[in-house]
Amino acid sequence: MRDFATQAFVKAMQECIKRHIDFILLSGDIFNTPMPPIDKLKTVTGMLKRLHEQEIPVYIIAGSHDYSPSGKTMLDVLEEAGLVKNVAKGDVQGMQGEEGKENGKGKLCLRFTTDQKTGAKITGLLGKKGMLDRKYYEELDKTNLEAEQGYKIFMLHTALSEFKPKELEQMEAHPLSLLPKGFDYYAAGHVHYIFSKQQEGYGFIAYPGALFPCNFRELEQFGCGGGYFVQVHTTPEGKREQTVQWEPMRVADTLCLSMDGHRKTPHQIEEELVQQIRKSEVYGKIVLIRIAGTLASGSLYDIHFTSMFGMLYERGAHFVMKNTAKLVAEGVDDLGTIGMALQQPEQIEEAVITEYLGQLKLGLSRDEEKEFTQSILGVLATEKSEGETNTTFETRVKEEMERVLQEKKVI
Repeated sequence: MRDFATQAFVKAMQECIKRHIDFILLSGDIFNTPMPPIDKLKTVTGMLKRLHEQEIPVYIIAGSHDYSPSGKTMLDVLEEAGLVKNVAKGDVQGMQGEEGKENGKGKLCLRFTTDQKTGAKITGLLGKKGMLDRKYYEELDKTNLEAEQGYKIFMLHTALSEFKPKELEQMEAHPLSLLPKGFDYYAAGHVHYIFSKQQEGYGFIAYPGALFPCNFRELEQFGCGGGYFVQVHTTPEGKREQTVQWEPMRVADTLCLSMDGHRKTPHQIEEELVQQIRKSEVYGKIVLIRIAGTLASGSLYDIHFTSMFGMLYERGAHFVMKNTAKLVAEGVDDLGTIGMALQQPEQIEEAVITEYLGQLKLGLSRDEEKEFTQSILGVLATEKSEGETNTTFETRVKEEMERVLQEKKVI
């Protein structure tokens, strides 16, 4: 399914062209890495070029995945080429050298980017792994942002404590109070769920979710990804109004086969699943199999999933996934709660880092050590570029690692 996210992006951009959209907002994680594979980059660049030719500007902020601690990201290349505009731009004022910065005397003053066609004023803050973007919000000068007149948009890539869904309650988040008030629209990214609300004192807050679901739970819950389409108009009385509608971007259908396996044998579960498969139209679909409960006998490994997967593929299923996290043998504790609390790799990574903070005597604060560790992991996650020799790749990684270590004066 690796191409589905790209296909969903292409479909969404084509829909924007079809509807003659004035501009597009992408609130982070356009790519899953700062240096994406060439084939993905080629497809995305081609679509951005089409949008540019149609005079549809694309406003972006970096997300926790396409942000790079080294400062090198493909988003900069796309902006230099004139295909996107990064609106997370500003200055630190009231700061005198590094001493002032360390003492927190500086205030981050964001600048607005004005859309030439509509006059909309757009700004925002990038997202960083491990919620390390919090210091930007804490140092943000909100006075000038809130005083600005006109239709205003704030782009963000973070979770907000007040609006987290129950299934993501373990995810770290920022309080709503860190955001500037009085914006018409808050284009939010990072959290993969579909949510919108007109928040008193702030404005319309919208999380569109991923353009294509990223895991079993998201596929099961949403079936597909999508985005918000916003229309703004002024009434005869001079009042500005906007309508917001979430639209799906479906690239494949999803079929969910759920079963209560409580007090059933592996053989009974197999028989029931086979019956469900025979009754279902699976051709071309993503098939999700979820089984929960406590087995009457045997273990999970006694269920012959391979033969059932083969049956589904023979009937034309595009891809088959199973989830048996809540299916346990009799006498075995259900560890599903842990799985739910840490279902995203990013959350697992953050939990492990936080647990071991302070064990190495690096002379750094906990926040500095956390950011330092994330930076190291970001360098180690660097992918080899197409056509790049092993020697060149190794040299590039070593140079990036030395830069990160020297920046924190570890070497």
